Amino acid sequence: MVTTLAGCATPPPKTDIAATQAFRDENDPLQPMNRDLYGFNDRLDAYVAKPITHTYVNITNQWFRSHASNFTSNIGTLREAIYFMASGKPRDAGTALVRFVVNSTVGIGGIFDPATGLGYHKIDTDLGLVLAGYGVGEGPYLFIPVTGPTTLRDGTASIASLFVTPIPYGPTGTAGTIFRYSVTALGGVNTRAKLDPTIDDIKATSLDPYAAFRSLYRQSRASQLARIDACDTPTVPDWFPQQKQEQNQSCSQ
Repeated sequence: MVTTLAGCATPPPKTDIAATQAFRDENDPLQPMNRDLYGFNDRLDAYVAKPITHTYVNITNQWFRSHASNFTSNIGTLREAIYFMASGKPRDAGTALVRFVVNSTVGIGGIFDPATGLGYHKIDTDLGLVLAGYGVGEGPYLFIPVTGPTTLRDGTASIASLFVTPIPYGPTGTAGTIFRYSVTALGGVNTRAKLDPTIDDIKATSLDPYAAFRSLYRQSRASQLARIDACDTPTVPDWFPQQKQEQNQSCSQ
């Protein structure tokens, strides 16, 4: 599978910035299909997702949405710890584990985020970024209805990540199924609410929203990967004397 994903296209040398950017822009061999799916998703968003999002925003306040985001984020923290270990970053894995323990206990199931206040900051990762770290190419760009922009590598990784469940979280049986779907739905609508102004702005100002969303997705993924690569954070809080020294040794500014 790795060979298949990496072999979808051969990128130019990273030192050739112009060629690399052109490659990324053009690495959309399924563009006709992707544009059709984008158009379908745009209508689905207008008639389903956006009304649901606006209703959600109208019946909740910022405090609720912020803590709902904390809760759904905390559930995925153990999975992130596994991904950091798979990436050969035990310190970041340790930080993720500490965050999970602190936020699940002191933070009342992750509703609050005391770990950040203690100096254990969140670094996002996922299976797609793990594969990217091992040199797996992103493959062609894809637009999937409902889930949105992705690539062959990231889309495949997203499906595989559904089977990465470190421990059961919450109830089991039918109640557990309802719980998991509810958490997924809450996370989705909460994320959509946060992105709503950005999405509206892109659609209103861009001559080609499809290309704009494609570019922003790739920029976001590159930024996430760069942040992970730049710093293997010590698993100690900001106020610990060792932090500043080791931070300077392990992070490139």
